[in-house]
Amino acid sequence: MTEQYDVASVRGLYTGLSDGWTYLNAHAAPQIAERVASGVARSFRMSATVKPLEDAVGAHSAHHDPGELHAADMYDSARRAVADLTGATAQRVILGPSLPVLYQSLGVALRPLLRRQSSVVLSRFDSPELTRPFAHVGADTRWSQPDLGTGELPAFQYADLVDGSTRFVAFSAAHELLGTVTPASEIIDTVHERSRAWVLVDVSSIAPYRLLDFDAIGADILGVDVGALGGPQMAALVFRDTAMFRRLDELVVGPVSAGLAGGVGPLVDHVAELAGGERGSRRVRLTRSMQALSGYMEDLTGDLYSLLGTLPAVHILGVTGEAAADASDDRLPRLTFAVRDVPADVIHRRLFDNGLVTTIAPHTPLLTEMGVEEVGGAVTVSLSPFSTYHDVEHLTRVVASLA
Repeated sequence: MTEQYDVASVRGLYTGLSDGWTYLNAHAAPQIAERVASGVARSFRMSATVKPLEDAVGAHSAHHDPGELHAADMYDSARRAVADLTGATAQRVILGPSLPVLYQSLGVALRPLLRRQSSVVLSRFDSPELTRPFAHVGADTRWSQPDLGTGELPAFQYADLVDGSTRFVAFSAAHELLGTVTPASEIIDTVHERSRAWVLVDVSSIAPYRLLDFDAIGADILGVDVGALGGPQMAALVFRDTAMFRRLDELVVGPVSAGLAGGVGPLVDHVAELAGGERGSRRVRLTRSMQALSGYMEDLTGDLYSLLGTLPAVHILGVTGEAAADASDDRLPRLTFAVRDVPADVIHRRLFDNGLVTTIAPHTPLLTEMGVEEVGGAVTVSLSPFSTYHDVEHLTRVVASLA
């Protein structure tokens, strides 16, 4: 049974919302829930303190060395939390200070898999943080191309790109600025049918809105930016099974702050608290919570696109125009838009003057090829678990005043 999503109660979990601003910038700076902030503060206080020595009781009692710090427990807690978030097990989780660092380390560790005449398949759909570490691993690099009309990543091209020489494939589950969702299962099925390649899927953009189920996704590795969910600034890689580690060189990811790691558990607890009820394990509660959130955000996504889309001067990238006639309806509550004859900085300023926090879309190769610079730039909007229909209405009214 799906829980009811009470957005008013959810808003009460974010003390930062009391400042009066309407935050529509989850893609750039997601709000941090009070539970997460308190958890990180406590972790920093406790990480350098010594665990108390306890008398051993029975053969199975826990033992730790004198002087052992609480920091070790915080790393274990973070791995368990990421495992619950993704439907995996803690032994398969590698923590790191950021996804670029983890991807760089993974690119180096992959070398035993890449023999002479091996190939890797990357995507022009993705940011350089995902593609750069794997584009120079000594293998033939092949590129999948996004549809410039819709901003989507078509799955059919992987049948031509992937063959017996392919050892590694990487792509994102969704575009962080356009809101387009990649047909991940279809791509992964094609890759596994045609090769023995490992598939890495970056799920950072989709994780705030939809339940992650490692087995259902079908990937070999998932990349998760914990900060993208409103958590501490760190990240994780989740592997299909621990046997994969034996086929890699050592993953050297550098130090991870124990204080930040201690905030991952409170983050996942917070997500499970949104609409998960009180019964069941954290994964069970998280599943109920994300199902309720997904339903709520699906309705809000429809409102966002339909209301802004009714303004004749507004161009939503990947949605507006004949080139986007075949665009998929499967989208995240994020979009990037331009207003005819109005520069992006003017749009951004007008929104800000009316209490709406958004961002000017950055110059990326994909957005440039989709014509953003030709129309004077664009503004990106993204919703959060605490966003409301009133927020979308307010955004539409302010944009209409420009259009």
